[in-house]
Amino acid sequence: MYLLGYDLGSSSVKASLVNSETGEAAATDFFPKKEMEIKALKAGWAEQSPEIWWKNLKEATKSVMEQANVNPVEIAAIGISYQMHGLVLVDNDLKVIRDAIIWCDSRAVSYGEKAFAGIGEEKCLSHLLNSPGNFTLSKLAWVKENEPENYAKIKYYMLPGDYIAMRMTGKPCTTVSGLSEGIAWDFKTNTPARFSYDYFGFDTGFVPEIVPAFGIQGRMTAEVAGELGLAEDIPVTYRAGDQPNNALSLNVFNPGEVAATAGTSGVVYGVNEEAKFDPLSRVNSFAHVNHTAEKIRIGVLLCINGTAILNTWIKNNVAPEGIRYAEMNELAGNIPVGSEGVSIIPFGNGAERVLLNETPNCSIHGIHFLRHTKAHLIRAAQEGIAFSFKYGMDIMNGMGIETKTIRAGYANLFLSPVFRQTLSNITGATIELYNTDGSTGAARGAGIGAGIYKDAEEAFCTLKKMLTVTPEEENVKVSLEAYDRWLACFGPDENRFK
Repeated sequence: MYLLGYDLGSSSVKASLVNSETGEAAATDFFPKKEMEIKALKAGWAEQSPEIWWKNLKEATKSVMEQANVNPVEIAAIGISYQMHGLVLVDNDLKVIRDAIIWCDSRAVSYGEKAFAGIGEEKCLSHLLNSPGNFTLSKLAWVKENEPENYAKIKYYMLPGDYIAMRMTGKPCTTVSGLSEGIAWDFKTNTPARFSYDYFGFDTGFVPEIVPAFGIQGRMTAEVAGELGLAEDIPVTYRAGDQPNNALSLNVFNPGEVAATAGTSGVVYGVNEEAKFDPLSRVNSFAHVNHTAEKIRIGVLLCINGTAILNTWIKNNVAPEGIRYAEMNELAGNIPVGSEGVSIIPFGNGAERVLLNETPNCSIHGIHFLRHTKAHLIRAAQEGIAFSFKYGMDIMNGMGIETKTIRAGYANLFLSPVFRQTLSNITGATIELYNTDGSTGAARGAGIGAGIYKDAEEAFCTLKKMLTVTPEEENVKVSLEAYDRWLACFGPDENRFK
């Protein structure tokens, strides 16, 4: 028996076919092989066509089925992980109205700020656990004001994962976790936040049916089964945003457990058993995948927009032409801790929530023309990303999220010895790296939702630890000094971020 997991990112769509008994991936692949196009029609905008997602999902499905040579009837369930906070609009025929406004689009910041003041800060924080910010409802408010012709066509608004599930099953639905990531769930009443919809003038009928994160959410239609080369009636039994799903992938379900990822964006995600919030909304609190009204599980999420995208920018614009990431990591490792005084501020991918939605952009500090090289910039970029993690994790610590141990997938920037060791040195945390990713996690989540696994413990008993990183005593002091120097690069107004 097999489980099929998808991870819809902003760079690619990944699929994994997992053997439910062994937990091993029989096949995995992603498309496209170059990053998916993100349309930036204006500064701060970021849009993608859902048709591009679907096209690449079909390619990934075809590849894993051919690799594994599995009979489609052996697939017991499907799980979906997806890029969070996006806005997909569909009409009465469930057809897409316009391109999706995705997570890193910052056009709606002012709408969220106005709503925060208009609804009232205390009410937003106590009921929503966040300010409306640049999240999904604020993006919908932008559409209402700027594209009334599109707004008039809306039957449902949904998140990217909701759209993919609907495309597979023909059934529009969403989850409590999904509504909370759009800042549309009232944690006091355990219902959609009617006061937010009323403030923006939205019809609550825009919200599709709410289903549990685990359980049968719909079944694959015959038409789509033929399109994907799968079997009719395979159930979709799990759905979550990429960061709650990353936590699930690392068996992070309970208070005191912390997960991290360092892909296009960087995230640290810890679980609280109380509905706590950051008064400045620099980190955000959402319903975790196992949250219920009776058993509170809140995921506290730190997001840094400019993470691996900075590393990619360095590769494409600074590093020697044709270099591989592994070779970049080797070059970075040849430079001393602290990059001999070079500091890079990584915030160059839109508004940063951890900086109160400001957009400071990336900047490079401390270069000496006769001493510093490309290798210094490569290391300083990776250190700067780790420093941004530390900056946000200090805020999380103030909310009661301990970071003694961080679990992460053995992938992306965690493949870099410089990045992971810097992060361990400056936080004092032990870092555990596992053989998992979003698509295999989604597959295991599907197994939980389908009842193939009795609980998370059984689902993740085969999870393999690849590497453990602990702080280097001899380098902790110099690493923290480099962090202090990095902080000083914010200038005399840096305290406004604290």
